[in-house]
Amino acid sequence: MIPFGNPLDELDHFADITLDIVVELDKKVVAMRQLLQLEAGSVLKLTRSAGENIDILVGGALVAFGEIVVIEDQMGVRITDFNTGE
Repeated sequence: MIPFGNPLDELDHFADITLDIVVELDKKVVAMRQLLQLEAGSVLKLTRSAGENIDILVGGALVAFGEIVVIEDQMGVRITDFNTGE
């Protein structure tokens, strides 16, 4: 008989492994001239804005979906769903 328990307990020994999470907000093509003119404090305007949906990748694999949020003066991502592969 298989004991009933939380399946996440089986993964507990992996809990301290660090992973890189990649959230790609946007892509922009710029001329080399514009790139060379950038300095500290320069701003590159992007086409994405708060409220838009984005993909969240771990190790190059799509694991979740999120939404761009702005809290005070910082940008973040709210996880809205996980990729279940269905």
